Amino acid sequence: MTRVLVVDDAPLFRTGLRAALTEANFDVVGEAEDAPSAVIEAERLQPDIIVLDVLMPGQSGLEVVDKLLAAAPDTRVVLLTVSESEEDLLTAIKAGARGYVIKDTPFPVLATAIIDVVENGAVVSPRMASKLFTVVQQMLRHRDLTASRKPTLTGREIEVLQLVAQGYTSREIGEQLFISENTVKNHVRNILDKLGLHSRNEAVLYALRENLIDLG
Repeated sequence: MTRVLVVDDAPLFRTGLRAALTEANFDVVGEAEDAPSAVIEAERLQPDIIVLDVLMPGQSGLEVVDKLLAAAPDTRVVLLTVSESEEDLLTAIKAGARGYVIKDTPFPVLATAIIDVVENGAVVSPRMASKLFTVVQQMLRHRDLTASRKPTLTGREIEVLQLVAQGYTSREIGEQLFISENTVKNHVRNILDKLGLHSRNEAVLYALRENLIDLG
């Protein structure tokens, strides 16, 4: 039987959920009414699933997911929530929750969700799934747009970076390129400004990663 810990600050809701889970052949091994006691019970009981309310006084369910998983590493967390916020959904996923279920979901759907999570799945309420797709699409578009805006270095700046990577000083670079030492330093400053970096070494690593220079 799947061992479940129920965490919710409302006693009536805990009682009703416990009864429904027991009726559905889940083993409800414990209850908790707030985040601190949830962590204690999770560490003590090591349940398979924690059904966790998001909106609790003091510390919310979203804020305690990582602590629960640290206390019970093999446990999977299913959040029960009234929040349909994309931000809360992403916070839950980032924290390590495996389920995000709207609280007015019919119990048979919740029971199926718990089983899916136990079997290494992940569950998001249907009306949240569309929001998740929208957020992911926005993130991908932003990533593509950011990639298309990569800073462009001039040919001279790349020449300077190539020589910096080879260990030459600003004076030696100036001698090789027939420019003044101050001009070399200006080029280096411009390179760092364009790339948003703070040192020559960081600029060299960036140039190597982007195949702008070749130490071979």
